Amino acid sequence: MSTPNLDFERFPIGKFERPAAFTPATRAEAVATLRELSTCLADALHGLSDPQLDTPYREGGWTVRQLVHHIADSHTNSLLRFKLALTEDNPTIKPYRQDAWAALADSRLPVDVSLRLVAAVHERWVALLESMHDADFGRGYTHPENGPQSLDLALAIYAWHSRHHTAHITRLRERKGW
Repeated sequence: MSTPNLDFERFPIGKFERPAAFTPATRAEAVATLRELSTCLADALHGLSDPQLDTPYREGGWTVRQLVHHIADSHTNSLLRFKLALTEDNPTIKPYRQDAWAALADSRLPVDVSLRLVAAVHERWVALLESMHDADFGRGYTHPENGPQSLDLALAIYAWHSRHHTAHITRLRERKGW
């Protein structure tokens, strides 16, 4: 059983909650979060040393470095899933083993590599999102483990994901006094 403190470290902004409704306003807020992620992430990482980047953000969690590379991996996959959903009828997407990806050699690279990737992916993703019509957000894909997901739901999940992982870094800094 987890302690409340470890739950807070694991879910610093709380677990994802599906919005009651998907509206142009909720979409605009989520798109703004994606637009701002690369800046927020860079601010959260500013001034961290290599030993600090190699510190797990929580007991049993990834290092900050792995976390940054995970965000780049995850959000790149999401952009591609959006493009598949917009160009195919309910495609089945391929999941990936994020823990195994986080253990690969590229997850030891400097975080700047993934910060640049996140900035580029998000520039393209936001341009795509801003070109979409309301009906486009009803399109979706099937995740083999999680079932059908609309692009509205995926957008909400990735806005949460952006805030969630940025908070892992900022809360670690607060706890450590960095």
